[in-house]
Amino acid sequence: MKFTLNVWRQKGPSQLGGIVSYVVDDISPDMSFLEMLDQLNNSLMAKGEEPIAFDHDCREGICGSCSMMINGMPHGPERRTTACQLHMRVFNDGESIYIEPWRARAFPILKDLIVDRTAFDRIIQAGGFVSINTGGAPDGNAIPVPKEKSDTAMDAAECIGCGACVAACKNASAMLFVSAKVCHLSNLPQGQAEANERVLKMVAKHDEEGFGHCSNQYECEAACPKGIGVKFISQLNREYLRAAIASTHKREATVEAAG
Repeated sequence: MKFTLNVWRQKGPSQLGGIVSYVVDDISPDMSFLEMLDQLNNSLMAKGEEPIAFDHDCREGICGSCSMMINGMPHGPERRTTACQLHMRVFNDGESIYIEPWRARAFPILKDLIVDRTAFDRIIQAGGFVSINTGGAPDGNAIPVPKEKSDTAMDAAECIGCGACVAACKNASAMLFVSAKVCHLSNLPQGQAEANERVLKMVAKHDEEGFGHCSNQYECEAACPKGIGVKFISQLNREYLRAAIASTHKREATVEAAG
C-alpha cells in the first residue's frame, strides 16, 4: 500500500509549525498506524533527516500515549480504537492522510505530534485518590459492594487518560476525563469519605488548567477509545452540586459558631 502522509512538524513549543508531506510505499495492510510511522522514520533517518516525534509506550491500547489526530479524528476513523491499534487496512491504497497533535490550550505542543498532557496528572493529584487507610486486600474484599455499583466503577476505571475527549470537544473540555476519575472512586465504599472534597478539588483544578466547559455535544463519548459514557458527566454534576451545598452549609456553620 502507498500513502501520502501530511504530518504536522514543529521543532519546539515556541516555534512555528506546519504540515510537511511524505510519501510512504510498501506498507503492509496489517501494520499498525504507529508501525507505519516507524517505517517512515527509519527512511527519514537513513536520509539524515530528523524523524517525526510522537508519543507511544505499550502499543496495546492501554497506556493512552499514542495521542494524535488522524484525518481530523482523535485516534483515527475506527471507533473505540487507539492509534496504536489502528491498522492500515482501514485506509484506501493511495489515500492522503493528515496527522496532527491534539489542539487545546491545556495541551501545549512540545514537538511535532507530542503534547504536554501533565495537566491530567495535576487534576489527579488534586483529588483523584483515596488517602484514608482502607486496609489490605482481604479487608477490601470483605466490604460488600452492590454489583451495579462495582460495574459502574469498573466502567469509569477504563479511562486511560489519553485526552481524546479534549481533542474532540469544541471547548477543549476535559469533563469526561474528570467525571470518569471522580465516579470510579465515588461508586466504591472506600471513596466515600473524601467524595465531596474530591469532586470540588478536581473540578477546580480542571478549570485552573485552562480546559473549557462542557456544552453537551457528546463528541467526547464518540471519540473515547474506551467508550466512556457521558452518563458519568451527569453523575459528576450531581455530586458537584451536592458537595457545593454541603461545603456552603459547613462554612456557614463555622461562621455561626465563631460568631
